[in-house]
Parts: sequence; structure tokens; C-alpha cells
Amino acid sequence: MRFITANLNGVRSAASKGFFEWLCQQQADAVGVQELKAQADVVEAKFRSCDRLNGHFHYAQKKGYSGVGLYTREEPSDVVTGLGIDEFDGEGRWVEKRFDKPGRRLSLISVYFPSGTSGEERQAVKYRFLAALYPHLLALKAEREFILVADVNIAHKEVDLKNWRSNQKNSGFLPDERAWLTRLFDNGADGGGLVDVFRTLNDKAEQYTWWSARGAARANNVGWRLDYHLATPGMAALARSEAIYTGQMFSDHAPLTIDYDFTL
Repeated sequence: MRFITANLNGVRSAASKGFFEWLCQQQADAVGVQELKAQADVVEAKFRSCDRLNGHFHYAQKKGYSGVGLYTREEPSDVVTGLGIDEFDGEGRWVEKRFDKPGRRLSLISVYFPSGTSGEERQAVKYRFLAALYPHLLALKAEREFILVADVNIAHKEVDLKNWRSNQKNSGFLPDERAWLTRLFDNGADGGGLVDVFRTLNDKAEQYTWWSARGAARANNVGWRLDYHLATPGMAALARSEAIYTGQMFSDHAPLTIDYDFTL
């Protein structure tokens, strides 16, 4: 199963830069996208499917803002949109497809975590989102296997961004944000026991998926690793290869592909 995640920073913008032409060549089985910045009238008419991949979406109430999608070749047994929390569901941040059959309960999920870079108010929203998401993920893990792809808007460790020293007081690399991920990946009694799948396959430095538009950040690879595959241990153990695609610029993020030894 080939699973791609990509923050599009606007589905119309990414489409104009060739994202869907590229996607149709990838032989993907599942694709999670974030930051659609479009509503149902546009997405359903123009971007509902691609190369036998059919999409389901969660839209923000605010036009031109947020929104997530999940494309799959196989039809799901169920689709869940939203966390059941009004504050976040109004921003279009969660779409989950379930592929349940006898002897298996499995979800694929696309999520867009809030950004706190615009100021204290949005950082507070981000912290509330993290606080609500943690028990939700643990409850999900207790009943089913899953792979969640997301723009997490957090770089976990120093190796995950170029200029970590100068960013320790900036949203995306704050101690409390990083501690949340550490706890999520911890296998102890108080930990979430989930897996950062990319890092099980690639422990090298300078593996970035987002670059600032300022200066020549992308040209100089001054980036951050903000896009993740988060999985239950059983699914993470099936990961075989990873790739960050930087051959074309569809948005300020690069698509991240992971292949799993698994069939939906």
C-alpha cells in the first residue's frame, strides 16, 4: 500500500502547479491532503477523484481556509469527518476512512493540526487541539489499527529543522509542543505508544517537508519536517520505504510517500 501525504496550501493552487498530474503517476493507494482552502462546490466539481482515487473531505466553515481530504482506491466501510468537537470541526481538520472486515479494524486518516505562528490566540487553539486529540488517538488505538497522515505543524527533534537553536521560542518548535509528540511516541505506561513511521526508515538529518517562502529557504534546504505518518505499532512495522518528493514545487510543503507491506 502506497500512502502519500501532502499539504497543498490551496488545492486550486497546487492543481495549477501540476500536483494532480504528478499524483496520477504515483500509483498511490491512499493520499491524504491538507489545507484545501476550498469549499465543497469547488472540490467536488473539480477535485473529487484522480486516477481511480476517490476522495472524501472535511471542509472548514470559513471560505478559503483549512480543510482536509483523503483519497483511496478502495471504497471504505465507513467515513468519519471531524472529532466531535465544534471548535475544531468548524475548521475542517479530520477525515477518517475505515476499512473494516472480519478479523480487521483499520482506519486511514488525514489531519491538519492548527498553526500557532500568527500569535498567542492561535497558539492557544493549537494547545487545546493537542489536548483534545491525545485521548482521542489513544481511544482509537485501543480499538483499531490506523495510519494517520498529517501536517502536524511541529518539528519533533533538533534534527527535524535546520535552524533549531534560533527557533526554540517559535511556534512549531516550542518545548510543550515537542513534549506532546515525545509523549505520543512513548511506550511507557503514560505514553501513547504510536510511531513516527518516517523515522523508523530514515534517521538522517536534513529530511524536510516544509520551507519558508522567505529568502532562499527552499533552494538552500533550510526547512522543517512538519508532515508525518503516525501509526499504531502493528501498521508501522509494515513500512518498507519512504520518499520526500522535491522535484517539483506544488506548495510550500513537499509530498511524503511511505510504502507499506500491506493491502487494503
